[in-house]
Amino acid sequence: MGTGAGARQSEGVEKAAGTAARERRRRRLGVRMPGRTRARRALAWTALALTVLLVLPVAAAASALRLAYTGDPQPEARTRGRDAIWLGHAWVDGRRDAGDLRALKRRMAGTGIRDLYVHTGPLAHDGSLPADRHPRAGWLLRAVEREMPGVRVQAWLGDRLVYGKDQRGGLRLADRGTRDAVVAGARQVLAAGFDGVHFDLEPLRSGDGDYLRLLERLRRSVHARGGMLSVAAHQIDPLPGLHQVGEATAGEGKWWSQGYFGQVAGRVDQIALMSYDTWLPVESLYGGYVARQTRLALQAAPDDVDVLMGLPFFHTDSMGHHAGAETVAAAVRGVRLGLGRQEPGRGRFGVALYVDFAATAKDWTAYRRGWCAPDGS
Repeated sequence: MGTGAGARQSEGVEKAAGTAARERRRRRLGVRMPGRTRARRALAWTALALTVLLVLPVAAAASALRLAYTGDPQPEARTRGRDAIWLGHAWVDGRRDAGDLRALKRRMAGTGIRDLYVHTGPLAHDGSLPADRHPRAGWLLRAVEREMPGVRVQAWLGDRLVYGKDQRGGLRLADRGTRDAVVAGARQVLAAGFDGVHFDLEPLRSGDGDYLRLLERLRRSVHARGGMLSVAAHQIDPLPGLHQVGEATAGEGKWWSQGYFGQVAGRVDQIALMSYDTWLPVESLYGGYVARQTRLALQAAPDDVDVLMGLPFFHTDSMGHHAGAETVAAAVRGVRLGLGRQEPGRGRFGVALYVDFAATAKDWTAYRRGWCAPDGS
């Protein structure tokens, strides 16, 4: 019994050795087992397909953005005197004073800034505007009228939007009572002496019909009181349908379709596209993206609407905003390239600076040199 087991073991060792030798020979000769060959080929083709599907579109998009950032801006692509700046809440709650206003006046001298979006809210989640949120608004309005004649002051109102039934902590546009309260808030700030109302409601889904209905009511109410209606807008789909991806994965929108942007623009007097927080890591990509966004906005907006492109006057670093890439200089160059290629003669166009309390001297210089006096005049 022991001898038979030893023989079988010896025979097994010889067979294993022979199999290993044949496998080594196959490898030297480039021979593969048919089943393994098919499996490996399938895996290789799958990996290649995934690479093509994921990497090539990204590479192509990056190349397109870099290309959009090349060339020389048109000489006429410069300020039209219709620019704006977002101002923080400190201007209406008592933290800013006459000295601060004089400093702002000096900053603005010789630029194209005509509108101040002054943070006057936020709105309550039911859409109402508590009066105690802007106790020094009257002082600011009188001071701007005296110190900066011709400059308009708009009340910047906004809140976070919610959509899901279980979501809390935000404003729900689907509720008619909420929309009624928003309209009442607009009448409230106009009665206080503001020249207009600037709304920033986000994240706002592309195609939201309740928002369009709200804008129609706001336009009638604001115009009846001699004011102007302005909104901050999401970026436009850099690729068709991209907004649907964001809504499906994150449950909220970052982009609007170009058609929806046009629908919103057609219901207001002024629309400011928030062309920052793009996730792009390099200046050339960001500048090319802004150039593309500028063209998309101009294609969609009616001729009688002011289109403003946002400039990043802030420097926080996050996944969505790379301060070293999203510079004022890159944004201004992108705006000029996009304007020059799409509609260089358009008068109702400008840039909007976000935001005063985070701006640096370098930001102001880049805005002045790049947009207000690009020829050195």
